Amino acid sequence: MTAIEVDVAIIGAGSAGLSARREVEIRGKRYVMIERGPHGTTCARVGCMPSKLLIAAADAMHHVGEAGRFGIEVPAGVHVDGRAVMKRVREERDRFAGFVVDAVDALPDGIALTGHATFTGPNTLRVGDTHEVTFGTAIVATGSSPWIPPTLEAVRDRVLVNDDVFSWEDLPASVAVVGTGVIGLELGQALHRLGVRTTFFNPFDELGPMSDPQVVAVTHEVFGATLDLQIGRDATFEPAPGGATTVRWVDDDGEPQSQTYSAVVCAAGRRPNLRGLGLEALGITLDHRGMPTFDAETMQIEDSPIFIAGDVNNDRPLLHEAADEGRIAGVNASLYPNVLAHRRRAGLAVAFTDPQLAVVGARYADLDPDAIAIGEVSYADQGRARVMGRNAGLVRIYADKTTRTLVGAEMFGPDVEHTAHLLAWMVQLAVPVERILHLPFYHPVVEEGIRTALRRLAATLRVEHAPCASGLDCGPGA
Repeated sequence: MTAIEVDVAIIGAGSAGLSARREVEIRGKRYVMIERGPHGTTCARVGCMPSKLLIAAADAMHHVGEAGRFGIEVPAGVHVDGRAVMKRVREERDRFAGFVVDAVDALPDGIALTGHATFTGPNTLRVGDTHEVTFGTAIVATGSSPWIPPTLEAVRDRVLVNDDVFSWEDLPASVAVVGTGVIGLELGQALHRLGVRTTFFNPFDELGPMSDPQVVAVTHEVFGATLDLQIGRDATFEPAPGGATTVRWVDDDGEPQSQTYSAVVCAAGRRPNLRGLGLEALGITLDHRGMPTFDAETMQIEDSPIFIAGDVNNDRPLLHEAADEGRIAGVNASLYPNVLAHRRRAGLAVAFTDPQLAVVGARYADLDPDAIAIGEVSYADQGRARVMGRNAGLVRIYADKTTRTLVGAEMFGPDVEHTAHLLAWMVQLAVPVERILHLPFYHPVVEEGIRTALRRLAATLRVEHAPCASGLDCGPGA
């Protein structure tokens, strides 16, 4: 084995690991970056980017199908070329992932090591059968992997995870999507719009990340109108001829149902990649899941020289959060033992369904209902939303009663990927509601819906907001 001594050992070359590397390098520390699998972040290879490529194709087909409502006649025979769709997904995915691979390949010799890292002591680790590394500090940034629940054990050999979808050469005729979180909803709705017979299964009655009962009710109503949702009920999965899978369940009327699908895609969540790391050799405390305790403002595990960042810590499993955590871990691993706390950004999470879903700041379930005021807007009759034929959804915004500043929002509606950013900025800047209402709102835009919710919030808080001499001055569609 080759012996190496470094200041910082970085395990994982994903978003968090690469961000950490930059900070370590800036501070002139000796380091190695260890990756056991293919280079390229989860986002680029199997997450954010390829899923948006599939969704873009689905949206294009959906717009064609909806053209009639605008008086546009579409010729008969329009169809989806599944092979062409997936060819573009694969090619663009490889392009995005290639940028990351190129960045790692450009590292000096001896910096990037390939193999599985295992801690062998408080300051040592082994990389496969090739290297022994002695380090001053280490950063665990090993990411996460899809989880397959026990209910799929009978068909495990034919179950696909969401990662596999982006390697398809063609679209399947039918698919059972197991899981109705963000990943399941995004992929399933896209496949449905591309002409794949799609059914969603979940033993729990949940759709996406929402916790506000009123927003949840609207998501069920809107998605339930177009998607085959078999949620809140148990289902069994059995092998069928030709590699297919038969799913059986009991409907709301107590009648047994069964359908056979050419593919099963499991999107039931992801689990941190902790197995086999040898964390027990570090002398730290692990819970029943093998998870260490860490500080979310420093990324430090207890008071040890080990830091944990990105999806592997299962705190905020999103790319921009992983990059932030990697930066914090890289700074503190370089400065150890002089570890610094870093203020985290306001929470922001978006699901690219249609309508879109977003959570800003604190979720409703995590707030004290007696301490907050709420302003809401329905997009069912909002001006710009009706113009676009995308008038569905509900947004609820939460403010602290004492400070009158925004603390969070749960959002379901058109283009909330954009309006969520505006609210996230206001949450982080702690701007009072009345000051937000002095900011400009154009007409006609979907942001006017946010203004409506903010005005109702101001009224609930009984604060005076932007002067408004007449309805016209306030702007139509308010």
